[in-house]
Amino acid sequence: MYRTSGLIFVFLVMLTVARGQDLLKFVNPEIGTAHSRWFFYTPAAVPYGLAKLAPSTNGHYGNPSGWEAVGYDTRHNSIEGFVNFHEWQIGGVSFMPTTGKIKVQPGDLDVSSNGYRSGFDRNNQVSEPGYYKVLLDDYGITAELTATKRVGFHRYTFPENTQSHIILDIGNKQGESGEVIDASIEMIDERRFEGYVVTYPKYVQLYDPQGKITMYFSGELSKKPDYVGAFKGSELKENMSSVKGKGAGLVLNYSTEKGEQIEIKVGLSYTSIENAKENLIAEAADLSFEKAKNNAQDIWRGELGKIVINDSNEQNKIKFYTGLFHALLGRGIASDVNGAYPKHAGTSGKLIANGKYKRPEFMNTDAIWGAFWNITQLWSLAYPEWYGNYVNTQLQLYKDKGWLGDGIANSEYVSGVGTNFVGLAIVGAYNSGIRNYDVNLAYQAVKSNELNWKNRKEGSGKMDTKVFTERGFVPFIEGEKTDSTGSQFSASHTLEYSFSAFAAAQMAKKLGKKGDFEKLIKYSDGWKLIFNPKNKLMHPKGIDGMFIDKFDPYQPWRGFQEGNAVQYTFYVPHNPAGLIDAIGKETFNNRLDSIFTASEKAGFGGGKVIDAFAGIKSIYNHGNQPCLHISWLFNFSGRPWLTQKWTRSICNEFYGTEPIHGYGYGQDEDQGQLGSWYVLASLGLFDVKGLTDARPIIKFGSPLFSESLIRLGNNKQLKIEAVNNSKENIYVQSAEFNGKKLDNCWLYRDQLMKGGTLHFEMGSQPNKSWGVQVPPPSAQ
Repeated sequence: MYRTSGLIFVFLVMLTVARGQDLLKFVNPEIGTAHSRWFFYTPAAVPYGLAKLAPSTNGHYGNPSGWEAVGYDTRHNSIEGFVNFHEWQIGGVSFMPTTGKIKVQPGDLDVSSNGYRSGFDRNNQVSEPGYYKVLLDDYGITAELTATKRVGFHRYTFPENTQSHIILDIGNKQGESGEVIDASIEMIDERRFEGYVVTYPKYVQLYDPQGKITMYFSGELSKKPDYVGAFKGSELKENMSSVKGKGAGLVLNYSTEKGEQIEIKVGLSYTSIENAKENLIAEAADLSFEKAKNNAQDIWRGELGKIVINDSNEQNKIKFYTGLFHALLGRGIASDVNGAYPKHAGTSGKLIANGKYKRPEFMNTDAIWGAFWNITQLWSLAYPEWYGNYVNTQLQLYKDKGWLGDGIANSEYVSGVGTNFVGLAIVGAYNSGIRNYDVNLAYQAVKSNELNWKNRKEGSGKMDTKVFTERGFVPFIEGEKTDSTGSQFSASHTLEYSFSAFAAAQMAKKLGKKGDFEKLIKYSDGWKLIFNPKNKLMHPKGIDGMFIDKFDPYQPWRGFQEGNAVQYTFYVPHNPAGLIDAIGKETFNNRLDSIFTASEKAGFGGGKVIDAFAGIKSIYNHGNQPCLHISWLFNFSGRPWLTQKWTRSICNEFYGTEPIHGYGYGQDEDQGQLGSWYVLASLGLFDVKGLTDARPIIKFGSPLFSESLIRLGNNKQLKIEAVNNSKENIYVQSAEFNGKKLDNCWLYRDQLMKGGTLHFEMGSQPNKSWGVQVPPPSAQ
């Protein structure tokens, strides 16, 4: 046991080390900004902030499918504005400083002459956690951005000009927001403005059609404009200070001296203008831009500093802290300082504290699909408050709407994958000891998510639950649909539902619900019904119960979502031993090793093709969620040195430090998931089952750093040492935990969370006798 004073001293040392290195210098937000998603590049924000500010190069173009890359792209050379809201399916409220003739539309990409956009040189750009700065070449204006949790800060440094302007572009679509339904902005006095914008994003249309997304703002200017104009679309009216409707915006007009700075503070909210104003007052009433920037960056130093690594390889440090940055940035709060949060279709509710626990935050989030192999594990390790916020958000949604929601935007269902792993994620939190919520309600929601199908809302996903619970597998049906009879993604759904049923069974067991456990654990064997013993692959079955014909193991979308049979055959994370027995251990090991040998040549994904789905026809695709556990399965098959080899290789080859080669080449990072995976893998810690075991287990890989210090979520410290570690010395020779020899390649999580020192001796050749004595427990 650590004494409290000693613990505080250790943390002070860790913080001193972190400050000494200034971890911010190892974060490069530009990494992976080719073909990146709307929410990916938002440097001017604090961890999990509602206010996420960033330049936009093509955000006003929107995207037809609702998920494509849009917003900021390293291959673009002009900026069309600085947007305040960036979230999954949410975007809006763009500001742009200009000079000269007034233009009220952004214009065409990289053609600044027909709109208010400006060219820029990335040599004149600064992008850091909590801060962004750029010189707009067309206007000679320097733009700077920073933020608190709910307040955006803009600072524009103008040249001498009698025609200086700030365009407040409110009523036009931004990023994934979809078309604008309504908008309003007005000056309420000489230096304050307020308003809202209502949008109808593509995924809200598809999964929660009665819903809508409303963004509210209340802004304050450091200098009153000489005069104000209003526009709607391309029509400008001078000396008008309010306007409503689609395409609405204001033009603030100034006469500026050389080097004159004009600042904007804008309170943001998803519930009301009044709450946007309250957020502004509470977080920024007396806060200058410089102080806000310093505060934001200190917050980042503190959060990044919860994991301090010591290594001579600066590129690996950049990968690590940029990955951690994206993990902490990805999902954002949607609740106000007073606890108000957005409910369905523009209504709002009020969050309350649960007993001894503090009031949670409400979070917007992309689908949790695959996040149990990265972000939830990172949360449970060092950021449990955010895991608790996530669970509380989902339980509030369950109370409000009757169903958990895989992806949500302001309480609207926006699940892009049609499944729902929220129950599994809740089980992972519960089994990790994170329980700052109503446990009985949580179990009710988890059980309902697995077994209930009557009146199920499409946006909650799993519309084929009925047939799965009746037959134990989901039959394949042609066409782009999922209903009570089956799904075009039947095989992947069967595998996913088997996994989540296992998770629910573990929670039932811990709560003493024997009948529920026995029922749920049977469903966890659903994968066996689609395993074809002849080709030893997962093979979709039709409604007749027969394996479908014209079967191509490399074909995506036919039975498998965002992947194929070769990839999904390894999707039995809850029972690796059962899968290994079904395939045969020797065949399993040889097949999996050869898959990685071949896929290494394509960078473990789609090669250098810049597309989110570049690797879905490959034999392994690290750029998408279904494959992220596969390299860790060798720990179960008696060859842990191959997990060490291939996880290290993926860290080295798939991940890069360039704008184009960041997370693969233009892959789909999904709000911190791939960044979180790198953090876990480089620490050498991972759980194939996403912490769903009744007693979760952590498997070991190949620690990338000579030393890592982790401030655990329970305020204890874990030190990971890798002696003789190098680019060549990737294999574990021996290991100890707190001085006690470790013969196995795994440890119970509750043991690890007691803190102490995890010591590895590394070498250039595999020690094939280490880590094989007792494989990790499989089906508990």
